[in-house]
Amino acid sequence: MSDPRPRSLVTGASAGIGEAFARALAARGHDLVLVARRAERLHALAEALRARHGSDCVVLDADLADPQAPARICETLEARGLRVDWLVNNAGYGLPGTLVANPWQAHADFVQVMMTAPTELAWRLLPGMRERKHGRIVNVASLAGFVPGTAGHTLYAASKAYLVKLSQSLALENRDAGVHVSALCPGFTWSEFHDVTGTREKMNSMPGFMWLTADEVAREGIDAVERGRVVHVPGRVNRTIKAVTELLPDRLALWLSHRQSARYRNLHD
Repeated sequence: MSDPRPRSLVTGASAGIGEAFARALAARGHDLVLVARRAERLHALAEALRARHGSDCVVLDADLADPQAPARICETLEARGLRVDWLVNNAGYGLPGTLVANPWQAHADFVQVMMTAPTELAWRLLPGMRERKHGRIVNVASLAGFVPGTAGHTLYAASKAYLVKLSQSLALENRDAGVHVSALCPGFTWSEFHDVTGTREKMNSMPGFMWLTADEVAREGIDAVERGRVVHVPGRVNRTIKAVTELLPDRLALWLSHRQSARYRNLHD
């Protein structure tokens, strides 16, 4: 009997980098579990992937801001007898404004989606990967996890830095078990992200060479985790920014970050 097709669980699969991951993995022969809030988009994507690649696609409309969502997702998979070989923790968003400009519940939901949910999904799915001695986890972080924090979107960079450190620890803990864990850290990426945060008009003033497509990011992310690269920053420009930032004195790096980010942030004080 031939080996079963690998199955990938992708969160935030209804658009942007998550959708790009789903398409790229389906093209590699993966079956999929597609997770997001927008069920109609997920079903449309599932139909397209079935037709084009023959992928078996399970659609789970879930809001990861619900603390019970990760457990329900995994319980559903267990009830259906579905294992997960790849986990792509991609779901995320930006919360414009300063810390005190938003209600606490908005911040609590943000932390749940950006930090707690990906950690819990990894915790729940890692034992099976370790038992099978094969697995891949991609945590979609950001270049923002390496540059100094900025005013506005207060928790965004902090959450992405967390995913980088989490990925590094998980990679070390699981490398002898055949499980590769990678933090994918893109910079500016063409997606709906800036439309949702209301910064599209400002972001359109960024030079074109600063941007990557979601497909480019997903392809580099898949290649990185397969090669066992624990942290990967896609794009030469982004890697240069990371390298230069690490060489600068903290005070200068913070000043430059503030000066540049002020052009593209909506603070909503």
